[in-house]
This record gives sequence, C-alpha cells and structure tokens, in this order.
Amino acid sequence: MGHIRPLTGTDIPVVAALFQRIFRQSGHDPSPELIGYLQELYIEDEACAADLPSLVHVAEGGEISGFVGRHVLPMRFGDRPVRAALLTSIMVDERSGDPLAGAKMLRAALNGPQDFSFSETASEVSMRMWKHLGGIALPSYSLDWVRVIRPAAFALENAERRYPRLGLFKQIASRTDNLFQRRTSPDRLRWLGVSATLSTKGGISIREIDQEAFADLFAMMTERFLLRPGWSHEEVLRVISKTLEKPEFGHPAFCAVLNRVEEPIGGFFYHWRPQITARIVQMLAAPSQEETVVDAVIAHAATKGANAVRGRTQPFLMEAMLGKRIAFINSASSVLHCRDPHIRQAIQSGNGFLNGLAGEQWSRLIGGHFG
Repeated sequence: MGHIRPLTGTDIPVVAALFQRIFRQSGHDPSPELIGYLQELYIEDEACAADLPSLVHVAEGGEISGFVGRHVLPMRFGDRPVRAALLTSIMVDERSGDPLAGAKMLRAALNGPQDFSFSETASEVSMRMWKHLGGIALPSYSLDWVRVIRPAAFALENAERRYPRLGLFKQIASRTDNLFQRRTSPDRLRWLGVSATLSTKGGISIREIDQEAFADLFAMMTERFLLRPGWSHEEVLRVISKTLEKPEFGHPAFCAVLNRVEEPIGGFFYHWRPQITARIVQMLAAPSQEETVVDAVIAHAATKGANAVRGRTQPFLMEAMLGKRIAFINSASSVLHCRDPHIRQAIQSGNGFLNGLAGEQWSRLIGGHFG
C-alpha cells in the first residue's frame, strides 16, 4: 500500500500540483511562483532540518500521493532548550487507493526526534487523526477572533467573494460606514462598528515602529511564558522578514503600545489595506496589560480604514477580549502531540507561547499570491 520517505527537491512540482488541486481546488497547472515558493519553504528554509524533513507518501505505482510539511521551531522550556516540530499542509490524493495514507504520514511525522509537535491549521479530518495518534486539541489556541469596524463594507467584502458583482456597491457601503462612524462616539461599544477617531485612555499611546524594534519587543514580551520561542534577535528578524509579503492582506505595520511614561506595555504586527479586513500576525502584551493592547489594535485598525480586524487567539488574550464585542469562529484548530507531561501541562494551562510567528502565520501560503 505504498511507503513514506523524506521530501526531495525533485518532488516539489508534484507537491505543488497536489496543493493546487486539493487546497485551491483548481485543475490548472501550478504556477512557477508557487513551485519556487514551495522549494524555498520546504527544502531551503532555515527551519528545515535533515533529521525532521517534510515527508511524502509514495503509492504502489511510484507516484507521490501525499505530503506533510514539517519545520523545526527552537523553543525554551524554562531555561532548557527544546525542539518543536511544526506540521503544515497535510495533503492526500484520494485517488491513490490508500485510505490510510494520511494517518501513516502523520504517524511518521510525529515519531521524530522532536520534543513535541503541533499545528495551528488542522482541519476536522486532521484533528481526528491527531487524536487517534495520541494528540490533543487546544481550544484556547484554536479560535479566530473578529472585531467588525465598518459593518456595511465588511458584509460586502465577504459577500463579494461569492458574488463578485456586488463590488459595484463599494462606494455606497463606504459612505454608509463613514456616516455611521461620524455619529459613533469613540467610547461607545457597538457590536457592529467602531469610531475612526483614535481614542486611548490613561495616557496610553500607539507608536508605529520598525522591524528591529518589534523584534526587541517580541523578546521582551515573551519572557513571561514558561514555554516560548528560543530565537536569537537575528532569528526573530528573519521570521518577521518572511512574514512581510502578504499581498492579499495588505501592508505590514508594526506598532508598540506605550504607557504614560512611554514604556512599552505591548505591541502588534498586522497587515492592513483600506476597506478590507486587517489580519493580525502577532499580538504582545505585558502582564495585566492585555486589555489595553486589544483596545489599541482595534483602534489603530479603525484609523487605517479597515473593515474589521481578525487574528488568532492565544490564551493570555482571551479574558481581555470579553466584553469587547468580539466574535469568535473556529476555521481551523491548533493540535498538540507531546509525550512530556510538563510541556503538555504548560501549553494546556496557557503558559506556552504558540501561534502567530511561533506557528504558521509567517508562511506566504497564508495571504500570499502565486499567480
């Protein structure tokens, strides 16, 4: 019934064709840009390791019928360095005739030398396979949060994906939202809509910063977690640089949130463009300052003209989002496979920093464009 082996560079065009057919549901040949990016992502990237390669399933006839991506994420558990395996893009060609190909690949990917494995984009089918192999779901890491800012434009943005001709009504939606925002007090909470006037309290300010400053902020704000990324300053910058180009989401912006004496108490990195939904890559907050950071990212996105702001939950932010007129959806789940009970407990209790940069959000397969 076939076998599993490490991915090689010569496999990439076939994997790209699988990606095109399974994830994009397209019968067209993959573009050279997609093939080139998958080569970069799964063969050449610094997060690729010889002892933790991506894997392919080869059917009896010799053709590649499945793929699972795997990257190494250096972490620290207290003062101890540990290695995580980030699993991405599990794909199986159902025409291969092996209904267990996906489970076999996942089992092989989990049985490596890593201290633990996780994914933040598991489908319902993938999550069942993870659980069957001893994995667990992470509910507080598995939700997308959405705060609507411009309700008419937000509704039109989502409807336009299915009915493109609705784009003709963008100006009407924009004028409706502009009128609504002018009549909305910055201090009044509504389920649908946020004032475009930047309002902060207690001497809090928002300052746009560069990548270097955000890398410093990342290191400072993740020290609070027992399990956290083990990157050097240069490695954080390298991950950030890989995250910049997301043309479907807009322009990258880095911001620090400062208290009245201009000390950093948090920050955020997101992509925005007027009249589309802003997409959060990473939010950071000092202890007890989470609510202030949540307010700041919503307010900043509103001043940029975003229709809404959307990001992935992390446990340390959940309580701060209560009462903020934020909606939660589960479009994909975060899952964990870990034999070390101490690491597992840290993650389940919310004392592990996962998702965002320490996850899959840096990949251009999310928000990228490949022809």
